Amino acid sequence: MKRIKILWSVVAFTTVVIVVQACKKGFLDVPPVNALSQEVLSNRVGVEGLLIGAYQRLGGSDNWGSAPSNWVFGSVAADEAYKGSTPSDQPDINQIESWAYNANNGYFNEKWVNNYTGIGRANQVIRTVPLATDLTADEQKRILAEARFLRAFYHFDLKRMFNNIPFVNEEINQTNQNTNPPNIDASGNYINVWPQIEADFQFAADNLPETLPQAGRANKWAAMSFLAKTYVYQDKFAQAKPLFDNIIANGKTTNGQKYALVNYFSNFNPQQENSAESIFAFQAAVNAGSGTSGNYGDNLNYPNGGGPGGCCGFFNPSITMANAYKTDANGLPLIDAYNTGATVTPGGGYTGTLDPRIDWVIGRPGIPYLDWGPHPGAAWIRDPGSNGPFSVKKTVYAKGQANLVSTDPSFWGPTQMDAGNVNLMRFADVLLMAAEAEVEAGSLAKALDYVNMVRARAANPTGWVYKNADYDPATATYKTSATSAPADNYKIALYPTGYFSSKEVARKAVLFERYLELSQEGHRFFDLQRRDDGTGLMANTLNAYAAAEKTRPSFYALNPTATFEKGKDEFYPLPQGQIDQANSYGPIVLKQNPGY
Repeated sequence: MKRIKILWSVVAFTTVVIVVQACKKGFLDVPPVNALSQEVLSNRVGVEGLLIGAYQRLGGSDNWGSAPSNWVFGSVAADEAYKGSTPSDQPDINQIESWAYNANNGYFNEKWVNNYTGIGRANQVIRTVPLATDLTADEQKRILAEARFLRAFYHFDLKRMFNNIPFVNEEINQTNQNTNPPNIDASGNYINVWPQIEADFQFAADNLPETLPQAGRANKWAAMSFLAKTYVYQDKFAQAKPLFDNIIANGKTTNGQKYALVNYFSNFNPQQENSAESIFAFQAAVNAGSGTSGNYGDNLNYPNGGGPGGCCGFFNPSITMANAYKTDANGLPLIDAYNTGATVTPGGGYTGTLDPRIDWVIGRPGIPYLDWGPHPGAAWIRDPGSNGPFSVKKTVYAKGQANLVSTDPSFWGPTQMDAGNVNLMRFADVLLMAAEAEVEAGSLAKALDYVNMVRARAANPTGWVYKNADYDPATATYKTSATSAPADNYKIALYPTGYFSSKEVARKAVLFERYLELSQEGHRFFDLQRRDDGTGLMANTLNAYAAAEKTRPSFYALNPTATFEKGKDEFYPLPQGQIDQANSYGPIVLKQNPGY
């Protein structure tokens, strides 16, 4: 019997069996497609169905290693969160949290297979479009551009995780699926796939329309935003800057809204999704007869106990993350000293001021937790000795939304999901990347302006958490009265003119603002990675984090040898099973990353 390679068996779909889990939401509102031949698919309906299948993998594949939020790889592996639960639960994450990566770790394989499946589905669309004679020229152009956008997105996600990956294009099909696209050249050197990713995003930006009937589709501006982000990841700030200028001045969502910052927590509210801040998001849905089309990847990430979800206490914000929201007497962050001295924990001794975003990011004991009442402390923490005192918040729905945007909230299994979109890029991310580009261009005042736009939104009292006030799930705000008061001693200010006195000062401030603004959204590990550039910034930051956490009730107190190794741990190992399968026919085509 012919052996089927793990990777290429999911990439080389042509006369495939493709199962599309239709999400019954906007453009995903179509019936499943099963076991269809190329002839049946070679028409407008068939091609659109294939394209939906390519979009579907944005939501992962019903496992936590492929979660679209990248909560394990981007946040738990950084200084934002602990794994949570108990030390023995999901032990593969323990390796990732302690930077003791193993190439046989199942989470890496789940991400790899999911994304290359998405790539394979995008390639199938690209191959099928020319055969669909009932498509107009404009329809062909738009569909090809969407498929190439998705192919670029999945490769981009893999590239920042594994670095040395193969680029798989539409030339891989059922007749040549045993020809493995390599990640090394004939001399054994790693192949750089950034140019192919750039080319796909550029094609999408050039050929996608500005607006489309369904909000979940990628449009011209989403493609341009990801192209700019691809440049940022390569330190090509000069190429990224004019794109950001255009996006900020003229960009709009697929549903036609001009990009803008909205109320902070509205970005995570299932009732307010696809807002003016949403550039591209995974479109989740529940209660729509669509199986596991909700946000399965985050369905472990609820408080453990009687609150939302009922289980399982994963993804607890770190004490270090809470400390990052300290502010000084002027309302500015304590960038160099936030994680020293008194801690923002019950009994930790901190009595100073805080950035108000802390209580939208972190469920803190005694602080209102949406409309679930005050956070009850240890009653919602599954293992306080390794999880600290805090609960996740950005992935949680309001009590007034239970069973409306969630399925059965009493059990964590396949039914415990919600309809909250996962932000794959939002406008605040663009503004802060644009600030980085301005810093590198020497336009420090412009960089400061962009950072202050983000801080001004956070400083608006209408978007704060309040005591003695009812939470409104429809608007993600608190309805205040004469007896209401901010939930803590909030103080946040804009950076004053001239504060960015040098590129070094500005770089540090922009990176820290990304830490505050985008925390718990899967960005932090990759932000440290790309800003490292061999300087040791990433190792220094994460080892300092581990050292501080070893003195606290955290995962690191139980794992005191956890150490981030410079020059190795910045990228994850390629899954060993994928290497073994790809190389099993003789030629070495997949080569492991250095150090593994």
